[in-house]
Amino acid sequence: MQWLVWSLATAGKFFEGMIVFMQGVGLPLISRDFGLSDLDKGFVTAATLAGILFGALLLGGLADRLGRKPVFIGEMVLLLVALIAAATAPSKEILIFSLFVIGLALGADYPTAHLVISESIPSAIRGRLVLGAFSFQAIGAVLGTAIAAIILSAMPSVNDWRLFFLVPIVPVAAVVWGRFFLPESSHWLVSRGLPEKAEKQLRKLLNRQNLSLVSVDRLQEVAPQQRSRDWVKLFRGKYLRATILTSIPWFLQDLSTYGIGIFTPVIIAMAFGEMNQATTVGDLIQNDMIGAKGTALIDVGFLLGIAAAIVLADRWGRIPLQITGFIGCAAGLLLASLGGAGGHTNLTLTVAGFLLFQFMTNLGPNATTYLMAGEVFPTKIRGLGAGFAAASGKVGAVLTAFFFPTLIQIWGTEKVLAVLVITSLLGAVITWLYRIEPKGLDMESL
Repeated sequence: MQWLVWSLATAGKFFEGMIVFMQGVGLPLISRDFGLSDLDKGFVTAATLAGILFGALLLGGLADRLGRKPVFIGEMVLLLVALIAAATAPSKEILIFSLFVIGLALGADYPTAHLVISESIPSAIRGRLVLGAFSFQAIGAVLGTAIAAIILSAMPSVNDWRLFFLVPIVPVAAVVWGRFFLPESSHWLVSRGLPEKAEKQLRKLLNRQNLSLVSVDRLQEVAPQQRSRDWVKLFRGKYLRATILTSIPWFLQDLSTYGIGIFTPVIIAMAFGEMNQATTVGDLIQNDMIGAKGTALIDVGFLLGIAAAIVLADRWGRIPLQITGFIGCAAGLLLASLGGAGGHTNLTLTVAGFLLFQFMTNLGPNATTYLMAGEVFPTKIRGLGAGFAAASGKVGAVLTAFFFPTLIQIWGTEKVLAVLVITSLLGAVITWLYRIEPKGLDMESL
């Protein structure tokens, strides 16, 4: 049952990686199909990320009130409906709204999936399994860009972007069905004053008939008058440090991770010198294929980085990985910016810089911000704290997605990358100043 919990919790991250990165490949096609302006492109790219922001902030906290399981199921049902709406959208307005709802579902999964894993897995391997689930974002991104390239090759059409949203529908439906069989979190039930139900669910989780809860006194029922003040707790006393550690570095990290991730196909196509020559639909699709293949290559760094994080998180600790990763991100972005310095494109430097960036961000902040957000808050506000941290990250992602197309045109790729170098170094500094190391500690001791 623990492995079933883990495997079904990987789905949200997998679908996020697949959908967001396939959407990046599909952006030029969507733009041609609906005749999008630069402002429209900003809305299309930012809609999903804005939905993730509000989903993590508003729906993620529901897991503290309604329970982990109902939110865990409901978010996938919402994703299924929104994918169908996006694939059949007759106008840009309906598409943008559908993308926002897709984001709501994915955003709710940010804290909920983490809590479901963390409250079901032994402390000694918690870091590895949480990051193992998180790694499916990378797998989804690589598979999504590969599938997009295959679709573009097999049946080139401006409407191919609609197929990108249809591809995940069957696996999403399968995940909805599977999540009905999972137990509710015993941590959450005890924190709600339901120890008998908690014991029943714990027996289901561990497949043990003779089992009773221990250390129940460490989990207290949350009084109704306390619940209305949960938001305030995030910004006072001992929890303020945890809020700063989990939210600000995540914001700074998402500025670069989503900006680079979404627009890598465009940047790669520009590096090959093809993008500006697209005058026909055939040229457009050809350029999109170049971008998709280049992105799939660079996403190898994504997979290698998260694999290293899985191995090292419970050995080195979260804080060393996050600081090292931020510094490595800055180095990769600097290298990529040098690849286009002086108006002359050095493709080797550009690709090497993006590869290094993808490796280091997933070795460090892209993985550890997600991991720590579900560890450093107590059970009664864990969903709220993790949701706020994820939402903070998505503020950075939305800003980047919305303004990146305009900034690349006005400033040029090199200057935009230089700004992201600075934000990465700032992330390393804040991580060190507000460090809390959860490695090896059980959820209640933290």
